[in-house]
Amino acid sequence: MALRWGILGVARINRALIPPIQGAERHELVAIASRDAARAAEAAKQWGIPRAYGSYEDLLADRDVDVVYNPLPNALHAAWTIRAAEAGKHVLCEKPLALTVEEVDRIQDAARRAGVVVAEAFMYRHHPQTLRIAELVKGGSLGTLRLVRGSFSFFLTHEKDPRLDPAQGGGSLWDVGCYPVSFARFVLGEEPAEAFGWKATGPTGIDETFAGGLRFPSGVLALVDSSFRAPLRTHIEIVGSDGSLVVPHPFKPGLQETMHLSRGETREEIPVAGQELYLGEIEDMADAVLHGRPSRVSLAESRGNVATLVALLEAAAKGQPVPLS
Repeated sequence: MALRWGILGVARINRALIPPIQGAERHELVAIASRDAARAAEAAKQWGIPRAYGSYEDLLADRDVDVVYNPLPNALHAAWTIRAAEAGKHVLCEKPLALTVEEVDRIQDAARRAGVVVAEAFMYRHHPQTLRIAELVKGGSLGTLRLVRGSFSFFLTHEKDPRLDPAQGGGSLWDVGCYPVSFARFVLGEEPAEAFGWKATGPTGIDETFAGGLRFPSGVLALVDSSFRAPLRTHIEIVGSDGSLVVPHPFKPGLQETMHLSRGETREEIPVAGQELYLGEIEDMADAVLHGRPSRVSLAESRGNVATLVALLEAAAKGQPVPLS
């Protein structure tokens, strides 16, 4: 059985997800929607998608759609994910899943009542490199963990980009800072106890650059930064009592990656054979829907990430640490 996919919107990220959907055996892309019918028709023609809809509602009413991919602007993630769930559709929603913990709770409630799977699209979580990192950490290769550092930045040059609009959930922390925050929480396997942050605000009011710190109950610290006003930087360093692991491409790993493990003056290169970056998240959805396996990125984990991001922003606004329960 193949999962039949529909896409809400004609976002740029579609170019990354459409090829693996169309190329994988258990998946079929059958519909795309836009609030502009002409744009939907254009996208359908470009990608060979059978049906194009001029509204999101029409796509959700299509009985031949099993799974909805939601790449809409951040402020629309929760509302349309809930509406898709209520229509009986499984949902793969782009990060961040929501902008408040309360929205995540409403998504979880809607998914439970409808009996559907909802997962947040953190594609790096499914890549063999990420799984290898977890093995190294859990296996004690670094000793007792002390510190995690993570960065994600790039130049955002389009002045009308929704990521610069506070009303649409804009800001570098929500857009790319969510990655190092998610990574630190995943590697440590616990939720932070306290958050602190600083931000450089742009003309629209969003954080163009953000730097934050997290303190975990185990005593491990995490430092994260993100920016729309700095060159492309993606980096993770995990530091333990016995060594440190540097991951040059943690969030968008490719088909062949190399990590660097240092112990004292000894440095070891660890090669990792990867896979198509976005394939893992659609196959994870197929496993969850068709075989009842738990999603690798659970709604509980998404809730924890949203709570942490909210606390970081609150700390930056208040200029003081914010505790997380």
